[in-house]
Amino acid sequence: MRYLNISLPNHCFIIAEIGINHNGDIEIAKKLIDEAKKAGCDAVKFQKRTIDIVYDEKTLLSKRESPWGTTQKEQKEGLEFSEIEYDQIDQYCNKKEIEWFASAWDLKSFDFLKKYNLKNNKIASAMITHKKFLEHVAQSKVHTFISTGMSTMEDITYAVEIFKKYQCDFTLMHTVSTYPTDEKELNLINIIKLKEKFDCKIAYSGHETSPGPSVIAAMLGATAIERHITLDRSMYGSDQSASLEPYGLELMVNNVRRINTVIGNTERNGAFESEKPIAKKLRYWEN
Repeated sequence: MRYLNISLPNHCFIIAEIGINHNGDIEIAKKLIDEAKKAGCDAVKFQKRTIDIVYDEKTLLSKRESPWGTTQKEQKEGLEFSEIEYDQIDQYCNKKEIEWFASAWDLKSFDFLKKYNLKNNKIASAMITHKKFLEHVAQSKVHTFISTGMSTMEDITYAVEIFKKYQCDFTLMHTVSTYPTDEKELNLINIIKLKEKFDCKIAYSGHETSPGPSVIAAMLGATAIERHITLDRSMYGSDQSASLEPYGLELMVNNVRRINTVIGNTERNGAFESEKPIAKKLRYWEN
């Protein structure tokens, strides 16, 4: 592979994606916030849906066994936080001094989140082709992460053009939308490809099972890393298996934070001062 001219950010913004891994329990959500803060993440992220808008009636009435009942509607409602829980999340994150935001999956949910004056929006990969939604979010003028999973270059270009049209700051997120993702399909070089094509900030949202690829993404110049987190991968939920447990999250964050220290530069002006005594000892023929 040819030498890559990569520019690293001074600080990689790390997002712990709680999503729906709280299983509708605010106490689990708080524990996940605690773990994100402990690991050194910059933000936690949730998902907000208006169930009757996002899903049609046939889907909602179909069978699905879950802790909340036997239909898709009961399962999805069981995973959805109300305004009361979001008020608690807002208060708890302020107390813990960690940022939070959420990916809205419909216009009503997006407008609901406005009350919290969040610093970031998020376009989920599923929503990148929803033109009306893109326009609505871009008009908010709030910085927006745009995930690119399941998308063609034409889809991504259209989204970029909308955000540029409304002069809304954005970051594209290279994403592969399988849970968990086979590492053979991660194609992380797209971080550089997207950067070159769109000349904008590029981040990475990963769904693999290990922390390593996220560290590589940061080394390729990702300005932000987003990873799903869980207390235990064996818990109920479709996203749990693609999430990092607390130890894995901490390992990932620590390694991302070390990149600028260990990467150094391309200058080579002889031995480091710390190496000189070793050279004197080992290169006996020069003594």
